[in-house]
Parts: sequence; structure tokens; C-alpha cells
Amino acid sequence: MPGPYVVPFHGDADLPEKVDVVVIGGGIIGASTTLELTERGLKVALCEKGGIGHEQSSRNWGWVRITRRDPREVPLMAEALRMWPGLNEKLGRDVGYSRAGITFACLTDKEVEDHRNWMKNLEGYQLDTRMLTAEEFTAMNPGSRLDVKGALYTAIDGRAEPQRAAPAIAEGARDRGAHVLTECAVRGIDLKAGKVCGVFTERGYIACDAAVLAGGAWSSLFAGNAGIRLPQLKVTNSVIRTKPLENGPESAIWTNGFAIRKRQDGGYTVANGFENIVDITPDSFRFLRDFLPALGAEWRSLILRAGMGFVDEARIARRWKMDEASPFEYNRVLDPKPSFNLQDKALANLRKAFPAFEKAEIAQRWAGKIDVTPDAIPVISPVEQTPGFFIATGFSGHGFGIGPAAGRLMADLITGTPPLVDPQDFRFSRFSDGSKIRIISGF
Repeated sequence: MPGPYVVPFHGDADLPEKVDVVVIGGGIIGASTTLELTERGLKVALCEKGGIGHEQSSRNWGWVRITRRDPREVPLMAEALRMWPGLNEKLGRDVGYSRAGITFACLTDKEVEDHRNWMKNLEGYQLDTRMLTAEEFTAMNPGSRLDVKGALYTAIDGRAEPQRAAPAIAEGARDRGAHVLTECAVRGIDLKAGKVCGVFTERGYIACDAAVLAGGAWSSLFAGNAGIRLPQLKVTNSVIRTKPLENGPESAIWTNGFAIRKRQDGGYTVANGFENIVDITPDSFRFLRDFLPALGAEWRSLILRAGMGFVDEARIARRWKMDEASPFEYNRVLDPKPSFNLQDKALANLRKAFPAFEKAEIAQRWAGKIDVTPDAIPVISPVEQTPGFFIATGFSGHGFGIGPAAGRLMADLITGTPPLVDPQDFRFSRFSDGSKIRIISGF
């Protein structure tokens, strides 16, 4: 089943012999890192095995939110909210950004209490975030049939178009001198005296002083071949795109039964607001100990599925040489089959809640693989055991909105600039230095 339409991007024909940094992965994190580094005068090559933004960066909901973030991500997301409004002008291209607000509907008194407590994480940020009464929610969303007890609303939150954003950012980086290579898988890193000195790609060798792994759901496999253990699993989320319709909500809305976001074309992105599928695979057992706390905290929202996913992953080579084709060359784009059951349930719940959607027509269905870490926050960090190697991955479904700021933080770490925010919580070593993995449930 084909994924969402993504703005076409034509990669460079020529491979550079040497750059300062190679960025591995052309999603929004890799593209944003490339943009930030080129703006600082570095020579950068962005290498993508398929097309720019063709995996989760174009398959997500398109939310740009600080609301209900893991508190450890809030400072970085606050910076992202400052960056998004200026991206169109900066890039000379439309990323579809709109500051339209996001609302989290509360169906029980406990949800109201939980959301009110979460608001404390934004104290000191001077953002327009507040609890709405049931009457205020209905006034903001005319025609709503949701029986809410209240809602958490943040006006500064917004939306952008995933199918536009990553290609626009990559084009902006190329305008500033970056090499952007598509259909160009990186097979591995090259080391000299233990330090990064280049990368091997399917099209040849690129010498460099640093490499950034921003490979999304592929990152753990890539790192493993380099002898680096990166605990990461994949979660499948399914999405519907509707045809344009009138009188739907302007603000994005989340509730247990569905999540919606208005699109530039007047249609809506619709997804299940609570349930996701986790295929049981060899990595499920390989990283079982790492993920047990998360499984215990989030089991109600996870649908564990045994099937061909196990066989498919077991067939993938975990070790390969630099002069032979890598797994990334055999699977250019992760394009999982969506769950029609979860999609149809979300759409049915939405139609009950809002009359405007009773005649909504489905324009497209798709699914994406979300890269998840044991504590559900990303790795944005150098790898201490391999100088010159950096990782930016594991955004756990929160990467799109935070992407521009994550790219800036990654560029800070590479260049030795004082970091945008304290990167301590995002360090790679937290999985091996004896730190207790903290799970903040529900966010």
C-alpha cells in the first residue's frame, strides 16, 4: 500500500569526496541537523537510502505541540515553538505551519486532574495554556457531541504538513551548500584510531570528521553493525486522510477515541488517539529487559501482535561488510500495512463526536513505524566510545514538532557550541551507565 504523497525531492548526482559531517537519514531530524550545520559554515552531506521524508517524517499526525509532552522534552519543544513560525521565510518554501491551537479533551474527572497537574510543567514559560470548562470546549468546537468534563487547551500549539516539511528543510540546507543524496544508503562508518574518519555508502566513500545517525526506525540496526548497542523498538501507528470537508474543528483535538488535525487542503488527518500496534520481533526479546518498565506502564495502549513481523525482521541481516549491499538497500522505505480496524474505530468515534464528519470520505490510508526508546524520549548525543559519532533518534512519536530544535541541539553538540538546552536527559550513555530509566506514563 503506497504511503502518503511527499513533495518530490531530486537528490544530487555527484558524491562529495570529503565533508565535515555526514548526516545519515533524510527525515525531519536529519534534514534539520543538516540545515543547522550548513548555516554555521560546515560542509555537510545528507545521505538518505530512499527519498527525503518518505518514512515516519511524512506519516505522522503533523502536530507541533508542547502540550502533554514528557516534561524532559518541554525546554527543547519551547525552542521549537519559537522556530516554526519563521521557517517559511527562512527556507523560502511552505511547510504548512499554522498556530491553530491543540485541545486535549478530558472525559473523566481524573483526566481533568491529570491534565491540570501536567500544566505545572509549563510554569515560567508564559504560554497561553489553560483548562477549559465543558461549556468553553463546546463553544470552541460548535456541534461537538463529546461529553467532556473539561479540556486542556494551548493556543501556541499548532500544525504543519509532514509531506512538505522535511523536503523543504532539506532544500533549504542545499541552498546553503549542503550535498543532499537520495537513493544513497550509508552502509557504515569508517574509523581511524577509534575515531570517525569517513562513511561507506552504496555509491562510494565520503571522508568526514563526524557522522550523525538520524535513521529513525533503522538506527538500532545500523548502530549494531558498528558494535554499538542502541535499545530501540518499532511501534506502528495508522492514519487516515479525509477529503476536504466543511465545518470541522480548526484546533487539533485529542481524546481516547480519536485524534484529528486539519490539513491545508481542508481535509483532516485522523488517527486512533490511544492504541498502537507493537509487533513481536527478535528485537522484542533482544531488548526485553530495557523495555519491561515501559511495557508495565503503557500496556493498556499497546496491542502486541505476533505474526509475520517476527519472520520479516529475522530475515534481515544484522552484520554486513562495507563492500556488500546492506539491508537499507533492500528496503528503501518502511511502508507497513495500516490497521483498518483501528482506523475505522477512530473514524466511527469521530463521527459520533462531530456531525461534520458523518459524511467524511476517506482519501487515503497509511501507517508508519515509530522509533521508540525505553523511556520514550530521544537520544540526542555523542557516542563516547566512538569519537566523532553522534546519534539523534528514538523520538518516540514526538519528533516532527520538536524536529527543528532537535537539529539545532545536535549541531550545538557537534560544533561544541553552548547547547540550546541541557542535553543531559538525552544522553546515549543513560542506557549503559547504570541510570534508572524513568517512565512518565501517558505522555
